[in-house]
Amino acid sequence: MQRKAGFYLAVFAFCIAVIVVVLGAFTRLVHAGLGCPDWPTCYGHYWVPNTAEEIHVANQVFIETPVQTEKTWPEQIHRIFASSLGLLMIALVVIAIRNRKIESQPLKLPIFMLGFVVLQGLFGMWTVTLLLWPQVVTLHLLGGFTTLSLLWLLLQRLGNFGWRVDQVSFEAISKLRGLAVVGLLVVILQIALGGWTTSNYAALACADLPTCHNEWLPPMDFAAGFDFFQKIGPNYLGGQMDNQARTAIHFLHRVGAIVTTGMLLFLAVSLFLTRAKVARSMACLLCAVLLTQVALGLSNVFFALPLPVAVAHNAFGAMLLLVMVTLNHRIFTMQLAR
Repeated sequence: MQRKAGFYLAVFAFCIAVIVVVLGAFTRLVHAGLGCPDWPTCYGHYWVPNTAEEIHVANQVFIETPVQTEKTWPEQIHRIFASSLGLLMIALVVIAIRNRKIESQPLKLPIFMLGFVVLQGLFGMWTVTLLLWPQVVTLHLLGGFTTLSLLWLLLQRLGNFGWRVDQVSFEAISKLRGLAVVGLLVVILQIALGGWTTSNYAALACADLPTCHNEWLPPMDFAAGFDFFQKIGPNYLGGQMDNQARTAIHFLHRVGAIVTTGMLLFLAVSLFLTRAKVARSMACLLCAVLLTQVALGLSNVFFALPLPVAVAHNAFGAMLLLVMVTLNHRIFTMQLAR
């Protein structure tokens, strides 16, 4: 299998993107989103204030947000890795331009990715300057997942990965194209609901299962919970919504999880019934990641959002998205075996 120029650089960039997504989840979950109140520096430092003198000076300048060292380093490390990813994107674009005359060398995708990463950097800045406004925090999370997915898609194209199947398998799998696209869209919507849940601090709005507040339909305020035009500020750390609004968000995320699980299991069974070996392998992978993600979601509620489980829930959400991106890529690019 001949790989195109930039493949190994794209692999490295993808690994950095994974670190950025996981660090982003960790930073958010330890409430360190405002660990550095300025941007792109951290209390005026390119690293973080370390010495007693540096911390004292920082506290004098940023009176309303004194230094909390346990929160400054996650935020700044996350920024450093994100900035490094931007530089790698520039390198990928340069390689793509230099090899643009080579047949099937991706060019538009790397250029789009570079522009998107710049936008993602702006969302990172707005996350700080707009004081964790949930709309921006959610879009920043979705942007991170999108960047990861686009890099993964670029890897598939640069690595010339794909399915080669016989005529019977080709026809059977082709019939699942629409279902695979719907499955991808459902996963994206569920990730967006998860982002809205965490950015509004609603992950523990329902502390029991399968009921919520010991009721199947607890009091909920969907209008307040999904008010996407709420005013900016004050500092949103810890959230501003009341319990009924947060319950509405959490409840809908649970419903979304049920719908997503049912949809993806149906897709996995459909893949398995094609009898194609590659499709069956993908079905098993999809089920494994999906069921792990469900177990992590349940554990978040049962054990009151332990940090390792919550970070893993974010990571497996990204992994589930990558599985769906891979599946769609394979179905839409598969070829007949010669």
